[in-house]
Amino acid sequence: MRGIGLWAAIATALCTGQALAEAPSPGPAEVIAQLDALCRADGGRLWGESLCGPLMLVDPKTRAIVASQAGTGSALRPAAGLFLGTLPPEIGAANTAVEFDGVTWTMVLQPLPQDEQARAALLMHEAWHRIQKKLGFAAASPAPAHLATPEGRTWLRMEWRALAAAVAAPDEATRKQAVADALAFRERRRALATDAAELENQLELHEGLAEYTGAVLSGRRDLAAAAVEQLRVAEQADSYVRTFAYTSGPAYGLLLDRSDPTWRVRLRGSTEVRDLGRLLAQAARVQPSPVDEARRRYAYEDVATDEARRHELHERRAAAWRAKLVTGPTLRLPLKEMNVSFNPQNLFPLPPEGTVYPTLRVADRWGVLQAEDGALIDGGWGSLIVAAPTAEAPDRVSGPGWSLELAPGWRVDRAEPGRAVLVKSAPK
Repeated sequence: MRGIGLWAAIATALCTGQALAEAPSPGPAEVIAQLDALCRADGGRLWGESLCGPLMLVDPKTRAIVASQAGTGSALRPAAGLFLGTLPPEIGAANTAVEFDGVTWTMVLQPLPQDEQARAALLMHEAWHRIQKKLGFAAASPAPAHLATPEGRTWLRMEWRALAAAVAAPDEATRKQAVADALAFRERRRALATDAAELENQLELHEGLAEYTGAVLSGRRDLAAAAVEQLRVAEQADSYVRTFAYTSGPAYGLLLDRSDPTWRVRLRGSTEVRDLGRLLAQAARVQPSPVDEARRRYAYEDVATDEARRHELHERRAAAWRAKLVTGPTLRLPLKEMNVSFNPQNLFPLPPEGTVYPTLRVADRWGVLQAEDGALIDGGWGSLIVAAPTAEAPDRVSGPGWSLELAPGWRVDRAEPGRAVLVKSAPK
């Protein structure tokens, strides 16, 4: 799941501004035809499964649907060769795969990127999500908190710099040295937390492989140059917690393509080696470099100094979120059957309480919450917290930066001062 996506954004940036300004946004029929052409051109060769399938285009403001086919029910009606409907409130509008009207869809938000290659990358990324369960890769949305620490960010940037050197390497010896350096930095970072490797692997096998798929099938000729640029640009991101895999995935995928063209088959069939770094180490026949030696090749001190500066700002932001969503008056909502959509590029870990989602839409038994200024979800996804409500009506509750459309029978319980809870009213 993503917005335009990092690879699509890079592809767009490499085009001229004038051309983008003059290009019209593609219509639904054009987008549907493009997806069909892309997946037919691949023919299932990349992953051993066809990426062709139902496509749903959604306007996030009106929630209007334009689909490539009918569902199994009556939610979509035919119109001029397409199928129209409205996305129900319990489903978040996002670039993702979704179950709707008896069908598993590739869902993409309108308007799509104007650039054809950026649009192709987005379509192929989300088409991969539609078949990823069939491929044997579970959907996952962890928030690796160690990637918000200065140490975690520093070693990730070191890994990205080494990956960029490997992707751009002019010969095999240089590439192997850079790969060995990247693996050393990866190993050091993953030693920062006991669950670091598991959480990172979940995201790399979820969003990383999807982003790699979009890149490879986007039609770009110089994939290496785009990957290097993506690695460079990503260093300046405010949050790596959930977006890092969009950057690491294509780089590892392209390096694996060079070392072992059968790696995707081996990855699908493996029950043990579900780690792109370990897979590349085996394929390239390298071991991690001595980390203290390797870091001198990539300006470690400059990066560490930059991250120390960023950390000061991070701590001020953490204090503000904690005052708003932990120590201040709040409203807690239980999470039971949630459908969630959010911006993966701005997540803010707030251990031990959970993760702050600055922008978030959640549908659950109690209704639909739209948050534009922060919501806190605990690590086990058992509850969601927003700042205390300031306005209440029988069917709607709102507070600073959020609003909640209540389902019938739900209300705010203020039994504990400063700690309101959303509860289901007892039947009369």
